[in-house]
Amino acid sequence: MSKKVQNQEEVVVAEAVSKTEKFFEENGKKIVIALVALLLLVAGGYAYKYLVMDKNEAAAAELIVAAQEHFASETPNYDLALNGDESGAGFLAVADEYGSTKAGNIAKHCAGICYLHLGDLENAAKYLAKYKAVRGLAAEVVNAQNLGLQGDVAVEQGDYAKAVKFFKKAVAASENNYTAPLYLYKQGLALAAEGDVEAAKACYKAVAEKYPNSAEAREAEKLLY
Repeated sequence: MSKKVQNQEEVVVAEAVSKTEKFFEENGKKIVIALVALLLLVAGGYAYKYLVMDKNEAAAAELIVAAQEHFASETPNYDLALNGDESGAGFLAVADEYGSTKAGNIAKHCAGICYLHLGDLENAAKYLAKYKAVRGLAAEVVNAQNLGLQGDVAVEQGDYAKAVKFFKKAVAASENNYTAPLYLYKQGLALAAEGDVEAAKACYKAVAEKYPNSAEAREAEKLLY
C-alpha cells in the first residue's frame, strides 16, 4: 500500500472514531442510563433494599445517581461526572469503592467514557478494561459499546492491530442493528489502515449484506468500488 493511500485510510479511521462518539451521544447514554435506572428501581423497595439486597449494592446504586445526572445532562459535565464534588460522588468513587457491585461495574464503563471525552486515553483504556460484561439484551449493547470504545482508544493511539481485535469482539458481543454494523465497518477501516485491503473489503461487504439499512452500509458500499 502506498503512503498516500495509507494516510487516506488513517484519515477515514479517525473520522469513524468521531462518528462513534456521535453514535454514543445519540444512543449509548440512553442505554447506560436505562441500566442505571433499572438498578435504582430494583433498589427502591425498603424491604428488598435492606433485608434481601446486599447493602453494598444498595449503597452503590444510590451513590451513582449524582454522577449519572452530570453524565446524562443535555450539556454533560464529564469532569464532574468522573470526579464528583461536595454535592455528590463521581463515577471514580463508585468504581473504586464499590467496584464489585453492579452499579460499580457500570461506573467503570462510564468513567472510561468520561476519560475518553476528556482526552485521557491511558485512563480511558484502563477503566473501560475494568468493566465486566453483563448478561441481558440491553446489557449486551453496552458490552459491545465497551469493546468498541476500547477499539477507538487503540485507533487514537495508532495501534490498528489492537483496534481490529476490539472491533471484532464488539461485533460478536451483540448482533443488533446499532452497534454491530458500526463496529464491523470500523473493523474494516482499521484493517485497511493496517494494509490488509482484502480483509477490509470483506468487512465492508458483510456490512452491506447483513445490515443494508444501516448508515454504515452506505459508507461501506462506497469503499467497495
